[in-house]
Amino acid sequence: MPTLQFKGKTFVQNHHLAVKYHQLVPKKDLSLTDKVSLQDNLIVHGDNLKALKALLPTCSGRIDCIYIDPPYNTGKENWVYNDNVNSPMLQEWLGKVVDKEDLTKHDKWLCMMMPRLKLLKELLNEKGIIMIHINDYEIHSLRYLMDEIFGRDNLTCNFIWRTDGNFDNQAKIKICHEYVVVYSKDISKFETPSIIDPNTKEDSKLFKDQIRNTIVKNGRKNPKSILKLPAGFPANFEEGTIKKRDKGYPIFKTDAFIKDYKLLNEVEVESGWSSKELFEEFVKNGMVSIVDGKGQESRFEIISTGAIEVVKQRSEDQSHVLSVLMNMGNTQSMSAALKEIGIEFDYPKPLSLSKYLLNLVNNNEALILDSFAGSGTTAHAVLELNNEDKGSRKFILVEQEEYANTITAERVRRVIKGVKTANSEKLKKGTGGTFSYFELGDEIEMESILRGETLPSYTEFARYLFYTATGEEFNEKAINERTGFIGESKNYEVYLHYKPEIEWLKKNALTLEEVKTLPKFNSKQRLVFAPAKYVDDYTLLENRIDFCQLPYEIYRIKK
Repeated sequence: MPTLQFKGKTFVQNHHLAVKYHQLVPKKDLSLTDKVSLQDNLIVHGDNLKALKALLPTCSGRIDCIYIDPPYNTGKENWVYNDNVNSPMLQEWLGKVVDKEDLTKHDKWLCMMMPRLKLLKELLNEKGIIMIHINDYEIHSLRYLMDEIFGRDNLTCNFIWRTDGNFDNQAKIKICHEYVVVYSKDISKFETPSIIDPNTKEDSKLFKDQIRNTIVKNGRKNPKSILKLPAGFPANFEEGTIKKRDKGYPIFKTDAFIKDYKLLNEVEVESGWSSKELFEEFVKNGMVSIVDGKGQESRFEIISTGAIEVVKQRSEDQSHVLSVLMNMGNTQSMSAALKEIGIEFDYPKPLSLSKYLLNLVNNNEALILDSFAGSGTTAHAVLELNNEDKGSRKFILVEQEEYANTITAERVRRVIKGVKTANSEKLKKGTGGTFSYFELGDEIEMESILRGETLPSYTEFARYLFYTATGEEFNEKAINERTGFIGESKNYEVYLHYKPEIEWLKKNALTLEEVKTLPKFNSKQRLVFAPAKYVDDYTLLENRIDFCQLPYEIYRIKK
């Protein structure tokens, strides 16, 4: 498979592993909820690379849909991330290996995207999809990058979005399209979307309760063969005779007599056929309706012309998704709609387009992540979809710009509460809902703890240790600080003896008394984190404890 090469790749392809875990600091005053929680809808303000790493302990493998609109590299003007691959490690590497100014905008854009995409893949569950807005300037680079990270076979669709709106009248060729690239985590687990393109005409057969199609089909792939229609085979007309014939298809070997909507005599008919195996299953089943591979109830009938038709009872969940997206809004009209509720923002994603794309996921309880949140269209779409189908989808927005509160979160507040002066009835009424607002906090790393600096809270430290030790999802609701229990993984019950106080850490250790007060163990091993232990190895073994010492220097600091 061809791979994409760019300056900086050898560093950034593993840069996501070097990104430190950071605290997520709750901001009650900026939230719209009675109780701030990481289980709520989330808006996170901070560098999205660090924020994605901070979300791993609670969200790894849980995200159903990632929907992002990263900054476009237009080749002309500056863009938000044009020099944001500037961690100290990367800056040092750039200075040693290549002249920083020698990086093209393509290189910088790819350096920005690669580590973020790798973290996004970790967050996505096995049935999940990632959807990325992009333009002509980087579409090919993005496709190669996605092939490398997600696998070429997992390309699900390369949507072409007709953007409509105003175009540059001076351009020799008016560009009126962009792309939405969709990859699955595992395309074999991606379910057929239960949606119909909104441009589908009202008289389309997609909206009819029944689907009727002839199974007479001749061609190289459908060689002629004989089907036997047994007596009692259903007909769609009450009474009549279909004469024996050797011209036209299907060929009838004998006359067929119909009465009371049923064939009276066995008849052999010859043609090329589609759905032949399904037909034979129907006959074998006593001509009682069967279910096809798409879950549709199916039966067969002979009609007055002699054709054999398959009649399918259309299921409620129909799929008709086209690769060209049209008449789904544009950025200009979305900007105007936002002004109605007092939000100023250039080039927001259209709400109608976002809602349609989010419905590609057949789950009205989906967890949806947008790590380039912008004006917050993704959250708006989630809230409206929940209102429409009584779903319980949740969103996680990450925005690094200073407008994370004044635009991103403020739009979501107004959508939830409603804006009386808005033209839209939906916006007037409001969707209802909640969200918790978090800021990206300090790094969580052992060296800082050893120095007694920026000690993380119990919950933050528990989240970090549980995830790094088990690699599994962390649930802060399971925490019991009294017993030290912080969660249960596939193989372990995990405990943490810790307080964010340097004097406490210098003086405390796991003792025999504390071992005895641990809840009665089950069949799983216990993983216990503490600054030190005053318990012998035999006692640990007897109580099924694997002891994990927090750095021993921690209680020697600041004597």
